[in-house]
Amino acid sequence: MTHKTIHPESWLPAKGYANGMLTRDGVLHIGGQIGWDGDQRFVADDFVGQMRQALANIVAIVETAGGQVQDITRLTWFVTDKRAYIARQAEVGRAYRDVMGKHFPAMSMVVVAGLIEDAALVEIEATAHITPAETG
Repeated sequence: MTHKTIHPESWLPAKGYANGMLTRDGVLHIGGQIGWDGDQRFVADDFVGQMRQALANIVAIVETAGGQVQDITRLTWFVTDKRAYIARQAEVGRAYRDVMGKHFPAMSMVVVAGLIEDAALVEIEATAHITPAETG
C-alpha cells in the first residue's frame, strides 16, 4: 500500500479530491470539510451549524479509517467571518464539545475572503495519527 483513500461509504463521491488519505505509517490527512452532509447538502446556513457538521464529517472520516476522535492531532479552520465566530463563541464551544468531547488538538484559525462553495462559512481540515493496530 502506498496511500489509501478514505471516504465514508454512504457519502456521494468527492468532487475531484479525496476526503482523506491514509499513509502506511498511519497518518491520516483530511481535506477541508464544510458544513454539508454526505449528500453534499448544507445542513445549516449559520456558522455554528456548519461548524458542527464540518467537525462531524472529520470524525466520520477518522472512524472510516479505523480511528477515533482522540487520534486527531491538528485542525486548521478557515472562516469567512471572524465576527460571527467571536459573537457566538459560547455556542461554538458547546457544539465543539458535542462532537469532539474534551479533545483539543493543535489548532489554527485563518480568516479568508471566501471558500469555493459560496454557501460555506467555515472549512476545517485535519490530521490524525491512527496506530497500525487500528488500521488492521
